[in-house]
Amino acid sequence: MATDLLRIAPDKLRWECDESEFDFATTDELPELEGTIGQERALKALDFGFGITDCGYNLFLAGEAGTGRSSTIRNMLKKLTKEQPTPSDWCYVYNFKDPDLPVSLALPAGQGVELEKDMKELLEGIKSDIPKALDSKDYESHKATVFEEYQEKNGELFGALEKEAEERGFSLQRTVSGLVMVPQKDDRNYTQEEYEALSDEEREKLEATGKDLTDKLNDVLRQVRENEKGTKETLGQLDRELGLSAVGRHIEPLKEKYRELEKVVKYLDSVQEDILNNLEDFKPQQQQSQIAGLRMAKQEPSFERYAVNVFVDNRETKGAPVVFEQNPTYNNLFGRIENVWQMGGVATTNFTLIKPGALHRANGGYLIIDAREVLINPFAWDALKRCMRSGEIKIEDAMEQYRFMTIVSLKPEPVPLRAKIVMIGSPWIYYLLFHLEPDYRKFFKVKADFDSRVNRTPQIMKDYALFVATHCKNEKLVPFDRSGVAGLLEHSARLVEDQGKLSSQFMEIADLIREASYWAAKDGSVTVSRDIVKKTISEKIYRSNRVEERLQELFEDGTILCDTDGSEVGQINGLSVMTIADYMFGRPSRVTARVYLGRGGMVNIEREVKLSGPIHDKGVLILTGYLGGKFAHDKPLSFSASICFEQNYDGIEGDSASSTELYALLSALSGVPIKQGIAVTGSVNQLGKIQPIGGVNYKIEGFFAVCKAKGLTGEQGVIIPKSNEKHLMLNDEVSEAVRAGKFHIWSVETIDQGIEILTGVPAGAQQPNQGYPEGSINFLADKRLREMLELMKKFGSSSEGKGRGKGKAKSSEPETS
Repeated sequence: MATDLLRIAPDKLRWECDESEFDFATTDELPELEGTIGQERALKALDFGFGITDCGYNLFLAGEAGTGRSSTIRNMLKKLTKEQPTPSDWCYVYNFKDPDLPVSLALPAGQGVELEKDMKELLEGIKSDIPKALDSKDYESHKATVFEEYQEKNGELFGALEKEAEERGFSLQRTVSGLVMVPQKDDRNYTQEEYEALSDEEREKLEATGKDLTDKLNDVLRQVRENEKGTKETLGQLDRELGLSAVGRHIEPLKEKYRELEKVVKYLDSVQEDILNNLEDFKPQQQQSQIAGLRMAKQEPSFERYAVNVFVDNRETKGAPVVFEQNPTYNNLFGRIENVWQMGGVATTNFTLIKPGALHRANGGYLIIDAREVLINPFAWDALKRCMRSGEIKIEDAMEQYRFMTIVSLKPEPVPLRAKIVMIGSPWIYYLLFHLEPDYRKFFKVKADFDSRVNRTPQIMKDYALFVATHCKNEKLVPFDRSGVAGLLEHSARLVEDQGKLSSQFMEIADLIREASYWAAKDGSVTVSRDIVKKTISEKIYRSNRVEERLQELFEDGTILCDTDGSEVGQINGLSVMTIADYMFGRPSRVTARVYLGRGGMVNIEREVKLSGPIHDKGVLILTGYLGGKFAHDKPLSFSASICFEQNYDGIEGDSASSTELYALLSALSGVPIKQGIAVTGSVNQLGKIQPIGGVNYKIEGFFAVCKAKGLTGEQGVIIPKSNEKHLMLNDEVSEAVRAGKFHIWSVETIDQGIEILTGVPAGAQQPNQGYPEGSINFLADKRLREMLELMKKFGSSSEGKGRGKGKAKSSEPETS
């Protein structure tokens, strides 16, 4: 029969890996895998992204989990960064002009810690040298000389004034209110009676003399204050010269050491000036008075402002840094300013409490973050965009704008951003950002797309073996022999449902390697063979297929109706796939079609009760186009039909059952029964061409399980699209049943081929007269449609006659469905 040519040969039902292609006994003989398996497109994009240094060319690694995105980027950067320069250290230091704005300093890698150490040694040296210098004899001698000159000048001024006052009958005396000129009589002060006894002329003369002497006294006092000021300046200059000599011998070598770092030298100048202006802090502090019974802490001056906060230390870094931030919160990315809580609930902070974020540590290198984690953490994504837009990293309090009151805090000087940012995420996150986030396109211009499958080539198969060897060695697992690797490759092809491709979701492959090692060790085997790989897969299925087994029981006891032998008109077994978390399985579904007189067209019962999705509804509507093109070239279609998935209580989506529904409809129209032992899957277009579908292996295996439970007759099987042949990776049980002639699989390209297999009756090709061969399916369907049209015309004429009898007229022109 012609249908025998459509039967798929057993050797095409699955790809079997030839063990002889491998030249090793076990994977222990193989070296570790270097690089990535496949992913040429993604690797080329990564090379471009790492090579281009223009602004905005950050990378987004798109792909499903387990496709090797993280491991690939790690391996590439491990080699790439060794050849790149090590970035600078970053330090924060005190800003002597504005303490709220700490200054950032960039130093060559390793010199940040050196500067911190140098400043500590500088401070210790100055704290030791300045008090010694202040206690030196030279200093005391100079200081005493200055005081003597001051006293001498003041003595001369007051001596001259006292002499003049004595000559003019006055005396310079000290009172509570200060120095005053007092008139004298016989070397004593005037009494009140003596002063009142003076004549007016004498009194006026005495007062005039006193006023003149008082003015001179004020001049002397003014001169004394000027002398005092000058003395203080002289002492200050003396202290400064002394301090400069003590500080200079410590700080000048540092200026010479860091002479090529202008900003560091400027900072050292500021340190020197501050020390000279605050020499009192370095003098021995006087002991505070103690309260009896209470020991008071000794108050020491704070020299914290001379410390160096080594913000980013790259002394141990070799080449450019690579930072993987697993938890990209705002603070973890952009740093924070910590606070110290003191007694009384007062929080204080300073520049030494500024802590770096991942972006600071990755500066000059690469920051790798998970796209989803960045998006779900508040403020992180917006802050990241601001950093990339401004080209600098600011440390800010993210909650500042949401507080009711302003809290005084530091505003550290921003650090220039020189990092390449790499985000890892799923494809849907990439497209979500691309379409909904306008700024995303500015900053992430390189997409590295990781595929979930790779072409099965000899080199890829060898790389797979190296992958197995690497995992076995690194995790001390039981090694695989050649048959075990072959079994693993076959399972990999089944995962992607393609005989010419292998899965690149290596997370699942790695899990299978570990589980196979477990079962090998449990069985006492020294290697993992093909049989152990099969056992591993079956054990994994058993852990997840409880729901499948319960459904299978319903098929076996007849709760779910499914005939696997005999023939029925308008009834067929369709195939569907159910997905429960990480487990997929196929199950048959009875599809029925009824045809009757009417003008309602086709009714999709699932659609009417809102159990079907738009794609399934589209598939049903396509049937109208097919029937119109097939049978309405010489007449209008006038019929009603209903199509239903029996015992379906859940939603249904997809168009893979559209050919199944059409077969049932053709059977109902032609009256030719369909063999119930044959199930069907496949999409159809308006021209009657069968289109590929997904989950073909699960669908075939699901129907086979039902047939096996009800009894294999040798006439059962599944019809699939011709274009799905390359996707076949059936399990051993189904393959053996086909090889033994107990089960069959056909592949078709058209509806006509499928209906012939299902009914055993030729479909019938259209003749030059637009008709079909007598006795064919299409002939019988066309004949039934003509009969229904004639009946509708008679019905319409009868209705018209009755209408005229009542004085009403209606058109009886049939409608086209």
